[in-house]
Amino acid sequence: MKHVFPRSLTGGALVLALALPALTLPALAPPALAFDGRTVTDSTGREVQVPVDPARVFAAGPPAATLLYTLKPEAMVGWVNPLRPDSLPYLAPEVHDLPALGRLTGRGDTLNLEVLLAAGPDLIVDYGTVSDTYVDLANRVQEQANLPYVLIDGSFASLPQGIRAMADVLAVPERGEELAAHAEATLAGVDALLANVPEADRPTVYFARGPEGLETPARGSINAEIIERVGGINVVVAETRGLATVSPEQVQAWAPEVIITIDRDFAANVGTMPEWQDIPAVANGRVYLAPSAPFGFIDSPPSVNRLAGLIWLSHILYPDHAEGDLRSGIADFHEVFYGVRPDDTAMAALLGE
Repeated sequence: MKHVFPRSLTGGALVLALALPALTLPALAPPALAFDGRTVTDSTGREVQVPVDPARVFAAGPPAATLLYTLKPEAMVGWVNPLRPDSLPYLAPEVHDLPALGRLTGRGDTLNLEVLLAAGPDLIVDYGTVSDTYVDLANRVQEQANLPYVLIDGSFASLPQGIRAMADVLAVPERGEELAAHAEATLAGVDALLANVPEADRPTVYFARGPEGLETPARGSINAEIIERVGGINVVVAETRGLATVSPEQVQAWAPEVIITIDRDFAANVGTMPEWQDIPAVANGRVYLAPSAPFGFIDSPPSVNRLAGLIWLSHILYPDHAEGDLRSGIADFHEVFYGVRPDDTAMAALLGE
């Protein structure tokens, strides 16, 4: 039986009222809540009994899967989505062949509970936006699947704390401290950079999604908070805090100085699109395709991978102020978080050089 979940645009947690019908689940795994474990308090205040040392963990959505990989790859029972071939050189070989199981949260394909139980997890984790809706989801899944389900705040403002909290749940505090300290150093570097850049010198930015570049996150959206964190001024002000569809005329009126995109076709073709040619970012050659391997640098997903995006954006937005070598900074991040240091060929492919 497949359970259908409405879609959300946050990428980190589900926006729904979960409808899990009463059902008799197959005897595919022993009840996971009937053990002597330890109690943790997640970001929503829920007290959850988890294994002392979780050995098989299911990530509810892509942000959680990314964080789980960086903290405890050996505990992964699978990925949410199939890995892209171009991501493989940047990930440890032992996770290349893990199955794609589907997702409990966010937009996209939904997860069949029987598939979840067949994977034999002893814990479910989610990382992203938290609210009463997500608490309801976690409680319902926990009750139906008889598996502990922990929610960790994935906001940028709480990134180091979120890493430490998830590491505690996974029983890898030393690894969590290593990654959290790296995150704090990266954020401190951004703050030091911005202290030397007057507000008047911080560029206006438009984040273009899709081949036409007309899907974009509004100011305050989780999809755009990295731009705001690095001091860029998101030109898109809308009632939504999610993704909006806009017109070329609106982009012309906003006149962004920089355009960031995650769509390769848009990046390749925007210079020949008549309606875009007079926009300052296009006219001045400041349209940039964000790197995306093994995970997106901007928001795909909105997880710890965005720390690499901060390093990249610091050099893109402030070429005269950014310190250090971009290649080395990104390679260091990959080595620390992903366990693989890209060679020169992989770095050139990643950065589009």
